[in-house]
Amino acid sequence: MSYCCGASMVGTKGTLKHYRTHVHNVPLLFCPVCHRVEVHYKVENEYEILAEYAHGDGVTDVDFQDYVMEDEESIFENVVNMESEDALAIIQNQIDMALDLLGVAKQLEDAKWERELKKRLAVMSQRKLRLQQKA
Repeated sequence: MSYCCGASMVGTKGTLKHYRTHVHNVPLLFCPVCHRVEVHYKVENEYEILAEYAHGDGVTDVDFQDYVMEDEESIFENVVNMESEDALAIIQNQIDMALDLLGVAKQLEDAKWERELKKRLAVMSQRKLRLQQKA
């Protein structure tokens, strides 16, 4: 499981730009709070090699799946949520985990962690409200 801002990161596939080369279908993790995106750690080295070679060859578009044979199930086996899931369910899961962590932070009397969790909860609550209004 990967974390950012204390929230578990969501698994997905996407396109990344490496100089002038677009690498499609790259396994990614993104933070639902701050929207940070990173290449999944299980394929990070493969991504870097493929992107460098494709750029060096002057290729503008390359499909990650054509060159890396990792199966999606094993790559994303340790993520809590996938982007393909219901967005409201993802946010609710993130809120539930943050509330659990807030209880731990209070028990430990860690004021800084409590503030960070409360800030994260405020962001996710706003996102949940926007999603509910759209529905």
